[in-house]
Amino acid sequence: MTKPELLTTFIGLDKSYEDADIVVFGSPFDGTTSFRPGTRFASQAMRVDSYGLETYSPYLDRDLEDYNICDAGDLEFPVGNTQKVLNIIEEYSNEVIKDGKKPMMIGGEHLVSLAAIKAVYQNYNDMILLHFDAHTDLREEFMGDKLSHATVIRGAWEFLGDNRIYQFGIRSGLKEEFEWAKSHTSLRKFDCQGLDKAVAEIGDRPVYITIDLDILDPSIFPGTGTPEAGGITFKELMDAIKEFTKLNIVAADLVELSPHYDHSGVSTAVACKVLRELILSMVV
Repeated sequence: MTKPELLTTFIGLDKSYEDADIVVFGSPFDGTTSFRPGTRFASQAMRVDSYGLETYSPYLDRDLEDYNICDAGDLEFPVGNTQKVLNIIEEYSNEVIKDGKKPMMIGGEHLVSLAAIKAVYQNYNDMILLHFDAHTDLREEFMGDKLSHATVIRGAWEFLGDNRIYQFGIRSGLKEEFEWAKSHTSLRKFDCQGLDKAVAEIGDRPVYITIDLDILDPSIFPGTGTPEAGGITFKELMDAIKEFTKLNIVAADLVELSPHYDHSGVSTAVACKVLRELILSMVV
């Protein structure tokens, strides 16, 4: 009797690593989550739920099956060693880039983005960071720790510097973070207005896109560790992703789905659809 094949890859992402132009991988880490943990389960939950999704995007008129995209699975992490986790992500992202491919990471909490951004910066020194989130993530430290999902964008700024980070949808953070951003990042509160102007300014420079799914209103996406009322709609996020197709995206990530906080499964379904669109915005 033939054993059935297990659904272990995201739908449509079944090309080999060698043939792939985009490599999707999971970073199941939530060791610095400050409120509700659970993002470590996101990538596996998304792989299973993706089979309720079509590979074709009517938003972008592109199909995952038409491109060379590989789901490489999840990285393996040690327990209780945040710095080592970041080292593993950075090393793997670097390997993917050196192999001439684009890394697309599924988190995990937002801190995992720091390592991937650093790897991309090492290969593209003129890169631009586009950050979509409910939270500023600009603290210097959180409860005495510089490595936190609350410090990730500040950490990226430390090597990127001024005028390289565009933030959208931000509606939560310390007053000091919003004040600091006025001199160091381009921060748009509450929505994604002005993204078209940012895209025009960026031109063909290499871009890293990081999307924290809590940018969406919790009425749409309750399955996250730090839900924040007043978010954007799904359509607004789709409109933003359409703008991404005008950019030279060299890497991206999607973070902060905690599937167990939404027993309806809707949040995971939303995350799967956003991932499909984000991947398809990266193809050339």
